Amino acid sequence: MAEPISWKSKIILAKTETTYGVYEALDGAVDAMLISNITISPMDGEEISRDIELPYLGAKEQIVVAMRSVMQGSIELVGSGANGVAPAWSALLRACACAEVITPETGPGADDGSVVYNPVSENHESVSIDFYIGETLHRILGARGTATITINANEIPRLNFTLTGIWVQPTNAARPAVDLSSFQVPDAASTLNTPEFQINGVNFVMRSFSLDLANDVQQRLLVGRDSVLIVDRNDAISTTVEAQPLTAFDPFALARSKQRMAVAITHGAASGRRARLLAPTASVNRPQGYENNQDILEWPLSFSVLPTSAGDDQWSLTLT
Repeated sequence: MAEPISWKSKIILAKTETTYGVYEALDGAVDAMLISNITISPMDGEEISRDIELPYLGAKEQIVVAMRSVMQGSIELVGSGANGVAPAWSALLRACACAEVITPETGPGADDGSVVYNPVSENHESVSIDFYIGETLHRILGARGTATITINANEIPRLNFTLTGIWVQPTNAARPAVDLSSFQVPDAASTLNTPEFQINGVNFVMRSFSLDLANDVQQRLLVGRDSVLIVDRNDAISTTVEAQPLTAFDPFALARSKQRMAVAITHGAASGRRARLLAPTASVNRPQGYENNQDILEWPLSFSVLPTSAGDDQWSLTLT
């Protein structure tokens, strides 16, 4: 009898595809992902019943259709450690309908390089994924998805993603050697490590923050087409902050007037590790209650993250 397979034996590799749904050769030395809270639905889908009439009682045979693989997990939100160098997790965010623009440093020690991500409406990229558990290989092709960026006090900021891709028959395969040294050790969100959180130019004391990309991810299976598409998005921000006098910030009046405002948060202080998330034209939604934490009044606030007439500019994530 074979030895049991360790639950902790998972290896995940991912790489941006050149051609949609065509496997990109994955190398454990450069394509390995350092992921937390990983789950996989290796054979997601639906069943249809044959619904045949029989001369006796009994179950009807089910035929599996619309097969897909779904992987969920979280990546620690920290840059590559060098300005103008994409982080090792870049391919996963790009697979969530985000563009990547790299500006290299102008010279050694210039500290002026950057990597910027923003949403895009067309030409969405995809990833090939190899997911090993033991020697069982689950290969996922044409994966696209959605993500939520969370920055909560006294927690590690994370990029939480759900990726859906084309199903491939699992196989037994030799496990690759992996190199995870490109992933930097993160800093927890705190006053020291998170120097900026502003709404409409007003500084707030923040408990929790999230940006939900809320991509509408749909599998499209027709004769002649097997793909996963991102057909819409509904970006939204949620945050919990200490309440302020209404003379400083009035969420009730702002919700009624539908005034658009900037929401900005910066995490990280060291060069190559800073991440600044900016939603320049967000609209605060109707406040729906108060919260009591440690007998301090807090506001749970939510925002619709709206684009301008130019489009695809409702938020940006800048790594410097």
